[in-house]
Amino acid sequence: MDKFVVTGGRRLRGEIEIRAAKNAVLPMLAAAILASKGETIIHNVPDTTDIRIMLRLLETLGLRVKFEKEEHTVIVNGENINKYEAPYELVRKMRASFMVAGPLLARFGRARVSLPGGCAIGARPVDQHIRGFIALGAKIEEEHGYIDFRAEKLKGNIVYFDRPSHTGTENIMMAATLARGETTIINAACDPEVYDLANFLNSMGAKIYGAGSTLIKIEGVESLHGVEYQPIGDRLEAGTYLLAAIGTRGDITVKGIKPQHLAIALMKMEEMGAELQLKDNTIRARMDGKLYPVNITTFPYPGFPTDLQPAIMAVLTVADGTSYVRETVFENRFLHVMELMRLGANLEITGDKVIVKGVEELQGAEVMASDIRAGAGLLIATMMAKGESQILRVYHIDRGYENIDKNFNMLGATIERKEQ
Repeated sequence: MDKFVVTGGRRLRGEIEIRAAKNAVLPMLAAAILASKGETIIHNVPDTTDIRIMLRLLETLGLRVKFEKEEHTVIVNGENINKYEAPYELVRKMRASFMVAGPLLARFGRARVSLPGGCAIGARPVDQHIRGFIALGAKIEEEHGYIDFRAEKLKGNIVYFDRPSHTGTENIMMAATLARGETTIINAACDPEVYDLANFLNSMGAKIYGAGSTLIKIEGVESLHGVEYQPIGDRLEAGTYLLAAIGTRGDITVKGIKPQHLAIALMKMEEMGAELQLKDNTIRARMDGKLYPVNITTFPYPGFPTDLQPAIMAVLTVADGTSYVRETVFENRFLHVMELMRLGANLEITGDKVIVKGVEELQGAEVMASDIRAGAGLLIATMMAKGESQILRVYHIDRGYENIDKNFNMLGATIERKEQ
């Protein structure tokens, strides 16, 4: 088990090219199950723990998988899938593994999937996925920690989400591609990764309309085929580097990201006093002057991303004034607050809100990552802090970021990876 030893106080400068969005690649890998002919080739894939878990799961199901790590390309062939069960030992490690349920059910009429695990950031129930599958005609049995889905042939129907569900929308959308007739998803998630998955599926031969809006229509087709595709850049990785630039009073250019995918986050960065330069696929963040407090409320896209909440909170700990950060997506996404306080932050939790009173500077300390994004926020905070810090349980960070320590070092940070 590794830890990071961070010497803070370095101003970050330089350029970074980001990889494809982890949250776009994972459902595309699941969608490769739907291709009964040909290879699926996905480019610019990040070499993260979550990606490796999904690839192992696909191999367990009988798909042929090749990860060309030097080229960051994954090649998947699902012509000879011979299993329909996603085992607990893999699904417990990553909630996104549950997304194989829709493709397996659509292609084979059967999916037996363990109830998922993942980060300890609050309840992320799969009940909306299950209700959607039932609406499409699936029969459900739950026993021994597994959910068994069966359907001779899925049938198009109206699927309504009580609240926009990112992975729920993707799972139902994938299942509906091979259903008989038309499916309508109402109150669908609008995230860029959902839109990108729809484009990916359409290039495989699906007929999906309206992705990126709250109303998606899917006309079922007989079969899908393999395709070559490059997903969108990772807006959460980009946001992490941009906020690190602001927090360290640095100057970073992030390449490979569409600025519109970070619209609200970029507005908040400007409110904080950052100077931004936006181009088609490039964002530059520069911070020299006063760091102003801002108020943040997380919300499903296009609202402020919950996954950037820990990172922006870390930066706001040294703002000149009081900020308010409200979390409306995950009820336990304040686990990093106590760790930031160990670094000298002045924070107070009141229900779903954290009051952030800016301090003059943070001080190095030993802290512990509790999930991917909390870990990224702590990494930013320790780079801002005076002196040396240690971050334990960095395997959480490795789930979502490829070589984040090396990348920050390339930008001027001092981070050493050591065994605990």
